[in-house]
Amino acid sequence: MDPRIPEAASVTSSKLIKFTNCRLLRGDSLVKADLWISPETGRVLHGQDVFYSQKLGPSKVIDLGGKILAPGFVETQVNGGFGFDFSNECDNLSDYAKGVNKIRKGLVQFGVTSFLPTITSQKTTLYKKVLPFLKPSSSIRSASQGAEILGAHCEGPFINPCRNGIHPKSVLVKPEDGFASLAECYGADNLQGGSNSTVRLVTIAPELPGAIDAIADLDARGIIASIGHSTTTYEHAISALSAGASTITHLFNAMEPLHHRNPGIFGLLGVPSSNKPFFGLIADGIHLHATCINLAWHAHREGCILVTDAMFAAGLPDGVYDWTNGDRIEKKGQVLHLVDSDGKIAGSASTMIECINNFRNWTGASIAESLTAASRTPARMLGIDGVKGVLEPGADADLVVLDDSEDAEGWKSLKIEQVWKFGEMVFKAD
Repeated sequence: MDPRIPEAASVTSSKLIKFTNCRLLRGDSLVKADLWISPETGRVLHGQDVFYSQKLGPSKVIDLGGKILAPGFVETQVNGGFGFDFSNECDNLSDYAKGVNKIRKGLVQFGVTSFLPTITSQKTTLYKKVLPFLKPSSSIRSASQGAEILGAHCEGPFINPCRNGIHPKSVLVKPEDGFASLAECYGADNLQGGSNSTVRLVTIAPELPGAIDAIADLDARGIIASIGHSTTTYEHAISALSAGASTITHLFNAMEPLHHRNPGIFGLLGVPSSNKPFFGLIADGIHLHATCINLAWHAHREGCILVTDAMFAAGLPDGVYDWTNGDRIEKKGQVLHLVDSDGKIAGSASTMIECINNFRNWTGASIAESLTAASRTPARMLGIDGVKGVLEPGADADLVVLDDSEDAEGWKSLKIEQVWKFGEMVFKAD
C-alpha cells in the first residue's frame, strides 16, 4: 500500500454510506459498481472488506439512478472569484481571510474540492502578508469550509517581461541568487517544502539569470517548479526539465509560439515519455483555439491538466471592475479583457465544469479521460495521487455526482448534481 494513503478499512462507526446504481470513474473507464464511504473518517472504504470482514452495513444507501460518480476536481490555477482576488492586499487582513473563505465555499458548486490559490506577480510585501492565509488546510478536515487549500501557486514575479500577460512589469524581478531570491520574495517560512509547504508551486521563466539554480533548489525541497511566462528556447527548456521543473503553466499562453525550427516550450511534449512534463490548458474557448487543445492532448494525454485561470470577476455580473494593480477589467460572459488595452485577455471567468465540457467535445476524449484531466492528473502532478483524484480505498471521499446529456447539435454536457467533501454533501443542484 502507498504509504501516503491512510489506512481506511477499519472503521469504528456503523454510519456508513453506500452509493449504488452509479458509474464510477476508475482508471480510464466508467464502471458500474457501488462505492462505500465513511463520514467519520472522510475517506473511501473497501466495501467488500467492510461488509464481509467487519460485518458492517450501510446506514444510508444512495441510489444515483445510473449517474456518474467521480473524484472531486483538483484546480491548480485559480486567481480568485466571486469578487475577491488572492492578489488583493486588503488593509484589514480579516477581510482577506473572509475573501479566501468565500472562494472556498463558492468553488464547490462547480465541483472543485481542492485547489491551489494563485497569486500573480506582486511586490514582496504582499506575498509575505497574505501567503500565511493560503497554507494547506488539510489539517482541519472540515467539509463546512468548502474546497480544500493545497498550498499556494505563485505565478511570478520571476517571469519574463516580454511575456508578462497582464502581470505588471514594474514588480517583475530576476532570481539572480537562485533560491535565496525566492526566499527573499516569498518569505523563507512560506517555502518549507513538501505537501505541507505554503508555497506549493512556482511559475518561473527558466531563461532568467539564476532561474535554473532556483528550479533545482525548488525541486530538492519538494516544491513544484513550473515553466511559464517565458521566451525560452527548446534547449533551455530542456535544461529546466533536467534541473527539476515538472510542469508547464497554461501551455501556449504567455510563451513563444511553436515554430518548426524552434519548438520552444511546446517541444517538451515531444521528449521521451518518461521525461515529459505535465501541462495546464485553459479550455475556456478564449485563451486557446480548440485545435491547439486537441493538438496538446494527443501529444501527451497523461500530462494534460485542465485549469480555469479564473479571476475575481468569475461569478460576478457583466461589467467593468477595478483590479488590484490599478488596471480595470471588463467582463462579458466568460470573457475578461483589460480596458484600453486593445483586447488583451485578462484571465478567465470560466468554471471547471465548463472547461471539462469544452475539452471533451473538442478532443473527442471520453468522459473518463476528460474527468481525469481535472482530477487524477493534477493530483499526480502534486504528488498526492491516491489521496486525491481517485475513488480507491483510503482516498479522501471528495466526490462529484454528474449527469450526462447531449443536445440536438451533438454537444455533450456533464452537469453537476451533487458535490461531497470528506464524506459530507456540500452542494446539491436545484
